[in-house]
Amino acid sequence: MSTIQIDCTLDYEVLSPTLFMFNIAATMNEYQLVQNEQLTLTPYYPYEAYSLGSPANRSIRFAAPEGALQIHYQASVQLSHTLDHPNEVGEIPYLSLPPNVLPYLNPSRYCESDRLGRLATKLFADAPSGYYKVKAVLDWVYENIDYIPGSTDSSSSISEVLLQRAGVCRDFAHLSIALCRALGIPARYVAAYAPGLEPDQDFHGVFEAFLNGRWYLFDSTRLAPVGSFVRISTGRDASDAPFATLLGAAELVNMAINPIDTAVNNTPTMDWAISTSVL
Repeated sequence: MSTIQIDCTLDYEVLSPTLFMFNIAATMNEYQLVQNEQLTLTPYYPYEAYSLGSPANRSIRFAAPEGALQIHYQASVQLSHTLDHPNEVGEIPYLSLPPNVLPYLNPSRYCESDRLGRLATKLFADAPSGYYKVKAVLDWVYENIDYIPGSTDSSSSISEVLLQRAGVCRDFAHLSIALCRALGIPARYVAAYAPGLEPDQDFHGVFEAFLNGRWYLFDSTRLAPVGSFVRISTGRDASDAPFATLLGAAELVNMAINPIDTAVNNTPTMDWAISTSVL
């Protein structure tokens, strides 16, 4: 168990009246206890708070006129994990999968799993089942895709990532998700705060695979300790989990994200299968 202190500041220059939706609050579930949090808008505008999906993605939306805008989010989040030995984390037959997990086997906007069946079979036909098969996917992505900041943008799909063999965290997650789905393993995207993230602090894109009746967390970039991630939002891919969506004209002029693990030495390692969500 550890406690993560989150401090996130986003500064915008609003060029014309704009509608904003932000998704930067920590998820509340049985693994993440949000002990206290504070959201500040400067200048203040009335906003609506709501939750969508399962696990619930907590969002706010509001309208802002021209001018400077700052959104500041602080929270203290206590994490607890279910730690399983990898040997005990197996795959679930298709007919036994819960119905609400089935959509995470389908292709999505950024995870074109229907195009990767042949590649996935060729690469992982001999891989052990369960946790170790997902670990084999993670290892292959890590070893064959270069992490290069700025090498892709928000429109890049895994087909482009495979062609250029480079991407950022969301691309590593998308490719891993698509390969898992092509192998018949449900997988989904997670946006998170990641204490210790190198080289630069940012919102981090990782993924989960559904095994043994639970969702297990993985990070193909290996840029931060998995056990310290604080879940923000979850979806089929990054299109379901953007930190900001806007209708209008505004520029992000500064972003400062500073999550700190106050008990980093107690963070679980990759030797364990780490579950942070049931369904």
